[in-house]
Amino acid sequence: MSQLRGTDLKRLHRGWKRTSPPPLALILESVASPWNVGAITRTAAALGIAHLYLSGDTASPRSAKTQKTALGTDRYLSWSTHDDGPSAVAAARGDDYYVVAVELANESVPMHTLDLHRPVALLLGHEDRGVSAAALAAVDASAFLPQVGRVGSLNVATAASIAMYEARRQHWVTLDELPSLPD
Repeated sequence: MSQLRGTDLKRLHRGWKRTSPPPLALILESVASPWNVGAITRTAAALGIAHLYLSGDTASPRSAKTQKTALGTDRYLSWSTHDDGPSAVAAARGDDYYVVAVELANESVPMHTLDLHRPVALLLGHEDRGVSAAALAAVDASAFLPQVGRVGSLNVATAASIAMYEARRQHWVTLDELPSLPD
C-alpha cells in the first residue's frame, strides 16, 4: 500500500466529481472567526460547494487571517454577501435551494434523517449564538448532528464539515458503481 500522488490523486477526485452530486451551498450567518471561515472555505472547496452566502458579520474569505486556514482555496468558490441571515436564506431560496439550518433547536431532527439528495443550502450561525431566530424562522428544515460524548456542541467549522459530508454521502450511497482507485 502506498499513498496516491499527483496524477493518480487527481484521477480519483475527478471520478467522484463525475458522479454529479446535487448542488450544495452554504449560508454563513455571522461566523466571525476568520479561522473558522477559512476552515469552512477549504472543506467547501474540497467537497465542491456551489456557492457561499455570507451574511452579517461573517469574516471575508479573502482576509489575511482567513487565508491562514483556507490556503487560497477561496479561488475555487463563488460567494455573495447579504445584510443578514434572513436575506441570505431568501437569496438561496431564490436560487432554488432547500435551506437547512444546522442548529440545536427544539424542532431539529438528526441530520442523517433529512433528504439531502437535492439542491441544499446549509445554514450555519455564529460560534456562540448559533443561527438567529429570524433566520431559523425562514428555513425549510432544521437538523442537528447527534453526539454521544460529554460535550454538547461542536465548533462551527467542524459542524459544517460533517453536515457537508452527510449531504454528499447521501448522494454517494445511491450510486450503482463507485469511482475506483487508480491501479
